[in-house]
Amino acid sequence: MKKTSLSVIFMTVFIDLMGFGILIPILPTFASKDLGISDFGIGILFSSFSFVQFIFNPILGRVSDKYGRRPVILLSLMSTASSYIIFSFSHSFLLLLLSRILGGLGGSNIAVAQAYIADITAKEERSKGMGMIGMAFGLGFVFGPMIGGILSRYGYAFTGFASASFSAMALLFAFLFLKETVDVENTRRLKIANTKILDVKGLYQTLKHPDVGILIFLFFILTFSGATIYGTFALLGYKVYQLSNQQIGYLFGIMGVVGAIIQGGFIKMLTEKFTEKTLILIGTFLMIFGLGLLPYGENFLGVAVVISVLSIGTGIIQPVVLSMISKYSSEHEQGAILGINQSLSALGRVLGPLWGGFAFEFLGYPFPFLTGAAFMVLTFFFSLKFISAEKYARMAKEKVIYNNIESGM
Repeated sequence: MKKTSLSVIFMTVFIDLMGFGILIPILPTFASKDLGISDFGIGILFSSFSFVQFIFNPILGRVSDKYGRRPVILLSLMSTASSYIIFSFSHSFLLLLLSRILGGLGGSNIAVAQAYIADITAKEERSKGMGMIGMAFGLGFVFGPMIGGILSRYGYAFTGFASASFSAMALLFAFLFLKETVDVENTRRLKIANTKILDVKGLYQTLKHPDVGILIFLFFILTFSGATIYGTFALLGYKVYQLSNQQIGYLFGIMGVVGAIIQGGFIKMLTEKFTEKTLILIGTFLMIFGLGLLPYGENFLGVAVVISVLSIGTGIIQPVVLSMISKYSSEHEQGAILGINQSLSALGRVLGPLWGGFAFEFLGYPFPFLTGAAFMVLTFFFSLKFISAEKYARMAKEKVIYNNIESGM
């Protein structure tokens, strides 16, 4: 069942993310050109999506621990499809905001998908499994933005309906083929905490653990740094480089291709040759270079080269950190802990676009990208000081399971 289940969750995430990717290159230009929304307002739209994820990621993760992964994934896909339909009828900031909120609710299933991978993979294969989720993201961003750029010539409403159709396909595919991985009757006998809107105690118990807490904090900074370019990257192409929607879609496609190659083809080889700490440092350095040079790409080719370097960095560091978080979490709390991690990373995606939109409009177009690079410099030195390769290697060898959180969540 393992290979079949991996293939099914991969296809589910890929099809859903392809629908999401269709809107990525055109949402900022649609909001700016057709609705007259400011750059900061576009940042708010992107942040609202992530703010909903910040609230609901741990909730859906915990619900999936208790009631199963499959029903949560199916309901979230329904929410995603609905958000795209509303997008197609959007003629105001408020309707577009509602669309983003529903989309954020549906997008809160990523922690559940990660927990699904954790359910069906051994610890030593966890990086590869998480890399498959990253590859599904990457491939979704290969085909989605390219399709979105091409379809935008037929109108933004048509593009929204295309996104909805892909999410509907993912829903049907998951309904027919996605098998449950959680023994619901067994988990209900375990001490799993009631779901809360904001589980401050659970968050505190997770972050105070020196091993998992450091990694979650690292992932938060990583996400914030990358999120400073959400929305502003398309605006950079449209306003500064005078690129078309189709060209912007191609750039997002390049990001997806490079990310998919790294996370799908090379991550296993890299984890065998280098320690996790070394990979984190390499990925961080490449992200510094990529973010810092984005506003100086000058043309399509220059931006394509820089965005490729950025994608290599994120393609290395994300699955490694996610794998480490999963490996040092207790088995029946995978959904909850990964949900907390996704929730905090969603908070990074709330704060990042807000700052990015504000900086782009009021400080100048280079500032969102330079800010992201500056935070990655801090991440590099943080990892150098606080991540111990020897310690994590020893923990993996001894198969230490993180159980301390059980008494506090």
